[in-house]
Parts: sequence; structure tokens; C-alpha cells
Amino acid sequence: MTHMTRAFRCARRLAAAPILGTTLAGALAALLVACSSTPLSTPPSPAPAAAPRGADLSLGRDDLGLATIERPRARWVAVRWSDLPGWDGDRLADFWAALMRSCERPAPAWLDACAKARQVGTGGDGATREWLQRQLRPYRVESLDRDPVGLATGYFEPLVDASRVSRPGFRVALYAPPADLASRSPYWTRQQLETLPAAQKSLQGREIAWVRDRLDALLLQVQGSGRLVFAGERGSAPTTVRVGYAAHNDQPYRSVGRWLIDQGELRSSEASWPAIRAWARQHPDRVDEMLRSNPRFVFFREEPLPDPGVGPKGAQGVPLSPGRSIAVDPQSVPYGTPVWLDTTEPLATRPLRRLVVAQDTGSAIVGAVRADYFWGWGDDAEAAAGRMKQPLRMWVLWPAS
Repeated sequence: MTHMTRAFRCARRLAAAPILGTTLAGALAALLVACSSTPLSTPPSPAPAAAPRGADLSLGRDDLGLATIERPRARWVAVRWSDLPGWDGDRLADFWAALMRSCERPAPAWLDACAKARQVGTGGDGATREWLQRQLRPYRVESLDRDPVGLATGYFEPLVDASRVSRPGFRVALYAPPADLASRSPYWTRQQLETLPAAQKSLQGREIAWVRDRLDALLLQVQGSGRLVFAGERGSAPTTVRVGYAAHNDQPYRSVGRWLIDQGELRSSEASWPAIRAWARQHPDRVDEMLRSNPRFVFFREEPLPDPGVGPKGAQGVPLSPGRSIAVDPQSVPYGTPVWLDTTEPLATRPLRRLVVAQDTGSAIVGAVRADYFWGWGDDAEAAAGRMKQPLRMWVLWPAS
């Protein structure tokens, strides 16, 4: 999703409004509900992990306390490797592949580390971990007021049935950006695009594909990208393409989940994507009102899908990796930075501790300790993303040089 993809996945968006981000992105609830006001509880502090082999423990506590990096929206505090809960337990092969993708577009601070990483390649988990400990230094991420606890939500890439032509069952169009989009700011609202003849004329001939219903289209707009499955003709196999974020109408994002809560139609704990769809089926006469409460309208571009095993491009401009990519606030964590997450599985207390790479962002992914976790695509990814709204601690790994 480029990301701008995230920018509109308010699926990831709980904390901010929402994590695209982008972004419906618990993740979905979080997505669509946007910012929940429910206070986050601090996860129990895990027992300190044993110092991993090769760990740099040369810095005393006083020295660590002085080693800080200030970012516009975050404060990084140097720590020992042994302070990262579960650091020894992660399997790092998938992480390394994600890191190599980020090293295709490295930030200046990462040029040397990426050059070294390309030379050594990857060995086993132990060798990779030791390389990371030699080349990088861990920092705990805190808010500017020194709060180390934040929010983890999730997002995914929707998989939606579509048609190349308008036909029964497929009447809702996805559009490429209108020719006059750059000449108007802001552009027409969602309601105007649906009702005003002049606005509707701007969309004529811009259709990319047709999907089954308006909630499918909204889901793609909130997530920022998705995969379209076209049924095969005359016995041929179905084909799948990707649609990615191309632009939006420069109108504010408003969560339809939050609108339903404010209307008294759903409780905050109920505002999941399945619940929103169920409400729409029960109240077809109010679907227009619900959708038009969100004036933002997203336009797409069709993209090839050469490798179904990788995700869409994030804001860094590299493909996302399921379970190893996150969306962040780039004012807190720069793109391409490895991040150690300490959170829990969706709606569970089972720890989710792993090394990921900051490769995306979203309009609702704002703040220091804030991550939107990319689950991938398909039903399982949608279910996990839609339930994820967990307390989070995070550490960045930054070049030691």
C-alpha cells in the first residue's frame, strides 16, 4: 500500500482516529472506529532475558541513561540487548528478507550497515543475531513525556471478487484519479461524487474494475490497496491483480465505525468489520448516510502481481512482508529501521515478540510507541487484523556507528 497507502488505511487507526497507515485499521475495529478512548493497560513486565551470546554489556546503567536520541515525536533511550524481552527466541530468516528489501532504498544512516548486510548474507538465527548485535545498538522508544507504552493495531491486504465490466452483481466501480484532480483542492466529497452531475462526469472513463458492493469498495479505500480476483471466462482460471493507492480527494477521513458508535448503533467493543457489514444488511436505507459520513474518497491504480508471496509497496517504496513489516510514524521511527515489538496476539495474552522493519505509515499512525502490524492477505489475515488492539512496547535497532 505506496504510502500513501497507509495514509488512508485508517484501518490501522485506532489510536489516531484510526495504522492505513490506512487503515473498520480493532485493526478493523480500530481501523474503522478510529481512535478509541479506552485507556491501555500496561503489559506485565517480563522477567529479564538471559544475556544473549555476544551481547554488548560494556555500558553501565549510568552511561546508558545518557545515551539518548531525540526524534521530533519520540525519545530513544539506549538499553542493553538483554533488556529486549524474548530477544533470543525469534526466528530471523523472514526478518532478514524484509531487511534486504529495505536496503534496496536505504536512508543515509543505513548505507554502511546495508552494504555490510549485503556482503555477509544470512546464516542461521544465531549468526544473524550476532551480526545484528555487532552492527546495531538497541534503543527503547518512548514518547516525549517518557511513556514507553503505546498501541499496536493490525492491517491486511483485502482479497475482493471483481469484474472487468459492470454487470449484475458487480455494480460498484473502483476509479483511477480524475484528470482534473490536481486542479481542485479539496476535490469533490464522497457525497458530491455520488450525487452531483458535474462531479460524476469527472469519474466517467476512469473505472478500473467493478466490485460487488460499496462496503467492498470502502474496505479497499480504508486499507489503501488490495487484490482483485477476476473469475475466469469459458473455463479459464481466475486471475488476480493488485490495486494500489494512487490519490485521494483531499477531504478528511472520518471513521464509519465511529459514526455508528456516535449514532448509538454499535458499542465501541462491537465496531468490527463484520459488525459493520451486518448493520448495513439490517439497515439498507441508511447505508448512504453511513458511507457519506466519511467524505474521503480514494482513487487507485492497477499494479501487476508478479510474486503473490509478497505484499504491496509501503511508504518506503518496498514490498511489505507478512508478519515482518509495520507501519509507523516516520517522525518517531525512520523507514527501514528494524524494530523489536513486545505486544500480544489479538484478543489474547500470548506474547507476540519479534523483529520487524518499519516500512509503511498511515494517517492515523501517529506518535512514538505506535505500530500497525501487517498480517498479509486472506481470511486469516483479515480476522487477525480486525481484532488487534494491544498494548505495545518497542525498541529500535540503530547503526552503532
